[in-house]
Amino acid sequence: MAAHYDTYDYPTYWIGREYEHEAEVVALKAFLEKIPKIDTILEIGAGFGRLTPSYLFRARKIILSDPSSRLLAIARDTFGERKNVKFIQSSAENLPRMLSKESVDLIILVRVFHHLKDPNNFFDVSFRLLKKNGYLILEFANKEHLKATFKEFLRGNVTFPLDIFPKHVEGSRRRKKSSLPFLNFHPDIVKHELTERGFEIKEGRSVSNIRSTFFKKFLASDTLIVIERALQVPLYLISFGPSIFLLAQKKE
Repeated sequence: MAAHYDTYDYPTYWIGREYEHEAEVVALKAFLEKIPKIDTILEIGAGFGRLTPSYLFRARKIILSDPSSRLLAIARDTFGERKNVKFIQSSAENLPRMLSKESVDLIILVRVFHHLKDPNNFFDVSFRLLKKNGYLILEFANKEHLKATFKEFLRGNVTFPLDIFPKHVEGSRRRKKSSLPFLNFHPDIVKHELTERGFEIKEGRSVSNIRSTFFKKFLASDTLIVIERALQVPLYLISFGPSIFLLAQKKE
């Protein structure tokens, strides 16, 4: 992961994707409102700190972790003067070697889960690092979203909704050349793995529900976000959107 994002201009990727960014901020802030007290936040795969302003003032200590030295350097330039922000260059699986057991109140993982070579190991890492009753905000690419399901039906794959295994996405030419995995997950499997490892799902949201060139062309970003905010909770019930956010709590 480090080699890829050290050479790929990820900040530029977000130019023109204001709606997608704000849709994730809406979900993140909604979940943060559900958590009464937070002392330490760890964002795994924080990148250049895109989401950091959303939670910067919610905790006494912020830890930004990413395997990319280049992205972490950008984050350090932005937030390095804040005494409550710490930076760790590391992959997710190595974090237990750098942080104490049960030392974090909240772990955030957004746009990273689909790249992990061993997603189940991430759940174990999170459980180890979280304090008792700590929280996890997890985002993952939704295999069951409406557009993907419709495409599979057109290909004659009528049993697609019953296929619980992750789907490896072969997208752009850049992605094909990358050594990074890119997996879309069935929501039921992710929720099952979380509960099996000692987490309780508190809430879910369907995110980026209007990720469409057509709508983005004719509607302002502010209008799209108003609609998005109203849709995230009800559309989660049918796993509608391309991105699913989960709020889970570690059981005692």
